[in-house]
Amino acid sequence: MKKRAKKVLEEEETLCCCEYVNRAGERSHVAACCCDCEDLDDACDRFMKREPQKPESLSHVAAVVSDRIRVPWFWGGARRVDLSVIPPLILLPVLLHLAALHFLLGMVTLTALPGLVLWYYYFTHRKKGRTLFFLSLALFSLAYMYYLFITEVFPRGDVGNVQVGVVTLGVILTLVALVHTTKREPGIVRPDQEAVHSTVTYYSPLADKDPAVNGGRQDVTMTVANRAGSSEHAEVELKESGRRNWCPVCRVVRPPRAGHCRICGVCVLRLDHHCVCCVGQANHRSFLLTLVLFLLTSLCGISLVLRSVCPDQYLVLTLLYCPGVYNQYSTALCFTCAWYSSIVTCGLLHLLLVQIINVSYNVTEREARTALRDKTARSAYWGLVVDTGVYSRGFRGNWAEFMTMGEKLNPPSPVPADLVALLGDGIQEKSENE
Repeated sequence: MKKRAKKVLEEEETLCCCEYVNRAGERSHVAACCCDCEDLDDACDRFMKREPQKPESLSHVAAVVSDRIRVPWFWGGARRVDLSVIPPLILLPVLLHLAALHFLLGMVTLTALPGLVLWYYYFTHRKKGRTLFFLSLALFSLAYMYYLFITEVFPRGDVGNVQVGVVTLGVILTLVALVHTTKREPGIVRPDQEAVHSTVTYYSPLADKDPAVNGGRQDVTMTVANRAGSSEHAEVELKESGRRNWCPVCRVVRPPRAGHCRICGVCVLRLDHHCVCCVGQANHRSFLLTLVLFLLTSLCGISLVLRSVCPDQYLVLTLLYCPGVYNQYSTALCFTCAWYSSIVTCGLLHLLLVQIINVSYNVTEREARTALRDKTARSAYWGLVVDTGVYSRGFRGNWAEFMTMGEKLNPPSPVPADLVALLGDGIQEKSENE
C-alpha cells in the first residue's frame, strides 16, 4: 500500500502543465478531452438506435466531462475547472447589456435575475450540493462593476481621482476580507485523539441515529479517564448527550452551540449558516466585516454612478426617475449596473441587519431557525428579531463575547468514551454486588 501511494505521489510530482490524474487514477492529457469516453459513446449509440438510456449513463457522462474540463497549470499538472464558476462569467454581462437596450427589457431582466439566483440557491441547498456559483457571482459582480466604473463612468469627468481611489481601496479591502473569511477554518469540531483508548461497536442506534444507516451500528470511542459515578447517572448522561450533541455523521460529541453543516459535511463550532463557506466561531467576525466593507463600497459606487448619469436629479429619486437615460447606450448601461448593484446591496443589507440583530441577542441563524420551528423563542417584526433567552448576556455582554470568541476556540470535541466507561464500571459493580 505504501509503495502504491509513493508511486502515485511520484507521478503527480512529474506531471507537466497539461497532464493530470483522472477519476480512474490514470495519467491523462488535456488534449485527450474527447478520447476514450466509453460512457459518451454508449449514450450516443443508444440514442442513434432509439434505445432507452441507462439510468446512470447521463450522470457518468457529466462526471467525465467535469473531470476533463481543465486548464494548464505549471505547478502540479492541469487543474480542473468547476462548471458552476462559468455561468456567472457569461450570463451577467449578457443580461446587463441586454437590459441596457430598453426600459422594458431592463425591468424584465432585473426582475428575473434575482429570481433565478434564489431558485438556484434553494435548489443547491435542498440537494446539499457544494457549488462555487455564488462565490463566482460575487467576485465577478464586484470585478465587473469596478471595470465599468473605470471604463464608462470615470472618463466622463464627473468623478475625481480621490473618489476613484476611495472606491478602489474599498474593492481591495472587500476582496481581502472575503479571502480571509473563505480561507480561514470556521472552527471544525474534532475528537480528542489523545483520550481515545479503544472502540466499541453497539448495534442499538442512538436517539437521532437512523437504524437504516450503517445497519444500525454505532461506533463509540472509549477512554479510561474519569471512571467514577453510578451507572444510573452515567446512563442518563449518555442518553442526553447522544440525543442532543452526538453527530452520527462526524461521530463526535459536539460542544454546545456547535452544528453539522450538511454541505461541507463537518461539525462547526457555533455554526451560524453556510454562505460561500461555513460561517462559524472562527470566521464569523471576518464575515461580518466583509459585509460592511462591501456595502460601504457599493453605496459609494452607486451614488457616484447616479450623480454622473443623472446630475440634475435628487440622488434618492434617481433610480425611480431619470429622464433621457436610455438615449445613449453607455449611459443606459451604467444606469442598469447601478440598478443591479442596488438589488444586490439591498439583499446584503438585509443579511447584515439580521446578523447584527442576532449578535445583539446572542443567537446564531441556525439557532433562530430551530427555535422558530419548535416555537421555543420570542419573535418580533415578522421573525426578524428572535430571542431564545438561552445565551443572552445583555447587549454589551453579547457583543463583547462575539468580538472575542475567535481567540477562545473551544477545545477538541469530548468523546462519549467517558460516559461509556462510567456505564461499564457501574454495570460491573452492580454484577459484583449481586
